[in-house]
Amino acid sequence: MAVAAVVMLSGCVTVPDAIKGTSATPQQDLIRVMNAPQLYVGQEARFGGRVVNIDNKQGRTRLEIATVNLDEGARPQLGEPSKGRIYADVNGFLDPVDFRGQLVTVVGPITGTVEGKVGETPYKFMVMQVNGYKRWRITQQVVMPPQPIDPWFWGGPYPYRGRHGYGYGGMWGGGWYNPGPAQVQTIVTE
Repeated sequence: MAVAAVVMLSGCVTVPDAIKGTSATPQQDLIRVMNAPQLYVGQEARFGGRVVNIDNKQGRTRLEIATVNLDEGARPQLGEPSKGRIYADVNGFLDPVDFRGQLVTVVGPITGTVEGKVGETPYKFMVMQVNGYKRWRITQQVVMPPQPIDPWFWGGPYPYRGRHGYGYGGMWGGGWYNPGPAQVQTIVTE
């Protein structure tokens, strides 16, 4: 039964429609792009990470994103070191209050590179035009340790009657074995 639950929970992970893009395999390797950016201009890319700065211009918003690897659902992977920074240009106005410090994934064509700064250090940013984006939430979930079922509790030779009654389950606390405490995991979700 536990195996069936794991299979059901792991199911297939899909990329949300907003960031699917039009290419079957958008470029996601920032290091490769930065080694020869002229080769990738016009190609669709998908990057994600934490928004570290926002610059609102007339008719567009430029997100500065510290990129990290994406998982199979195009979610930024928590705890990963930054792979580099990009500028992602979004048409229209995005309120800095809603995006600064948030995790995002963006998809769209690479338009080139531009010189900028990170703090006082000169830095070359890859620039892309955003056709779709997804803002993610960080949440926590409790993961219980494996719970093998005591066969005597479920249909054994004796009915279960409580702690001092008869049946194997009463002796072992109701037929459950708990090998340790529950774990709290931090995850990225929609």
